[in-house]
Amino acid sequence: MGAAQRFAAVSGEVPVGRPVPASAENLSAEAVPIENVPADGRDAVSQADSGDSTGEGHAKAAGSGTETASASAGAAVNNVDAAIHALWLEFRAKPHQRLRERLVLHYAPLVKYVAGRVGTGLPTHVDVGDLVQSGIFGLIDAIEKFDPERGLRFETYAMQRIRGAILDDLRSQDWVPRVVRSRLREAERALERLGARLHRTPTDTELAEELEIGLGELRDLYGQLRLTSVVALEDLVSAGKDSGSLVDTLPDDDAVDPVAVLVDRDNRRQLAEAIAQLTERDRIVVSLYYFESLTLAEIGKVLGVTESRVSQLHTRAVLRLRARLTEQASV
Repeated sequence: MGAAQRFAAVSGEVPVGRPVPASAENLSAEAVPIENVPADGRDAVSQADSGDSTGEGHAKAAGSGTETASASAGAAVNNVDAAIHALWLEFRAKPHQRLRERLVLHYAPLVKYVAGRVGTGLPTHVDVGDLVQSGIFGLIDAIEKFDPERGLRFETYAMQRIRGAILDDLRSQDWVPRVVRSRLREAERALERLGARLHRTPTDTELAEELEIGLGELRDLYGQLRLTSVVALEDLVSAGKDSGSLVDTLPDDDAVDPVAVLVDRDNRRQLAEAIAQLTERDRIVVSLYYFESLTLAEIGKVLGVTESRVSQLHTRAVLRLRARLTEQASV
């Protein structure tokens, strides 16, 4: 079967200039009267016609539903546009804070969109949230200065104001002067042109000639451009690691070890329990010597005994405390 015959078999059409096959003539409605078709065949034809009619009805119904949905969506959009236009007119007539807030909430997605576009080419340490905050001020300024009667779209006007507010805020935070930034861009473009022309890395002399400056001025330019090559320390620390922060890598000599705090607290508790089990005179000696910082002679005057006797009491109290603490440690 040729390509044309296969096309005819699939599509049901007969190529131009080709004779109609005998099988196609036998299937022609004009060649076979409907009376000669068997009853079951007529039923099949009727069912096919009915199915076609039903399919056309479903198609029309689906098309009608689609048109209805499109019309509803269009009407909703028109209603929103009309409401926003009315809100603009009301705000122009009486610029209340409530109306301004409604306009800001309505156009807030513009700020997020513009901030995302601007933040694409910025360093990683620049937070998009800061850009959004700056863009909000640009949106408010655009709302204050926009005149809907001029026939312009507010979205086009506001996007320029939002972008300008974000860029102004970024420039105010930049420690590098704008002149240096401009010379950096000129040097980068000159390097690209020389690289494409020479097919190698250009020398300082060639770059100076391209920039039409002297070699000394080029070296001074290198010194100025060194200010622009700043890398966040956290990026260097976390390079090649899954996660990490600069705080986790810097030791804090004044930090208190929680384990040491718990150990010290437990030692104090055991010592207090051991002192509580001493005799009254031994407790007085320990308290006056270690907590009141009295000498053995002064303690002897308080107790009315000699200094040697106080030394004996102190030695006995220390031995009893040591034995008690050793017993607690072995438990």
